[in-house]
Amino acid sequence: MMSKIGFLGPPGTFTEEAAHDYSPAATLESFPSIYSVATAVSSGIVKFGVVPIENSLEGSVTFTLDVLISHEQIFIYDELVAGIEHCMMVKPGTRSENVQVIYSHPQALGQCREFLERSFPAAQLEASLSTAAAVLDMINSGYGAASIGSARCAELNKVEILERNIQDNSTNMTRFVVLAAKDHEPTGDDKTSLCFSFEDDRPGLLYKAMGEFANRGINLAKVESRPTKRSLGSYIFLIDLHGHREDSDVKEALDMIRPETSMIRIFGSYPRWIG
Repeated sequence: MMSKIGFLGPPGTFTEEAAHDYSPAATLESFPSIYSVATAVSSGIVKFGVVPIENSLEGSVTFTLDVLISHEQIFIYDELVAGIEHCMMVKPGTRSENVQVIYSHPQALGQCREFLERSFPAAQLEASLSTAAAVLDMINSGYGAASIGSARCAELNKVEILERNIQDNSTNMTRFVVLAAKDHEPTGDDKTSLCFSFEDDRPGLLYKAMGEFANRGINLAKVESRPTKRSLGSYIFLIDLHGHREDSDVKEALDMIRPETSMIRIFGSYPRWIG
């Protein structure tokens, strides 16, 4: 039976392209938000869900991190990385000097910040749920409007492309994760993502936790924090490390830091993307 993959839609998003690249033969189903993709995975509507988690220009996609923290029934099964080329598109006949408002996903707006400030300094920037939804927002707008998204999105919606490759960096890359009801079995070249927090705010807690990985030669690929949303100054720490949660050294390190934490959640272990 062919796997069904959910993605952040509507059709025409970069996430749809990533989902197709991940499994060209799979049946793809669009969902309106990262949260709804995760819910579709946890409820069994789809087997996998593809969502963006990190961009080389704008950093982490906080919506995805928050969903991973709160959804204990879903895990990261795999990852993939894709180049992102943004286009400025308009309704047919719209000239660049008539553009008053520009729609796109907040990540896309951020990735094109220099272009927008240089070429459309007076335009109002409006956030949309996705780059594909931004085109629909533009089409339905009564103003001189434009949107930022993929060339395929412009083709699907029969709108004109004013400019191509408007991202601020030609090496603009986005990392996507594949969500599933369980993570991946060990492959020998894996990555593990997790989060944890502390009940107390005492000197050396984070240092000690990091030391458990360093003492075992475990490379930390990424370390960042997110607010717990319980109180100001209270944080959840998120880590990507090289290795699988079932590897003896990784298991040992996690066992050592677990008693020091008030919460620890393994998002999943999965094959490390090597391009």
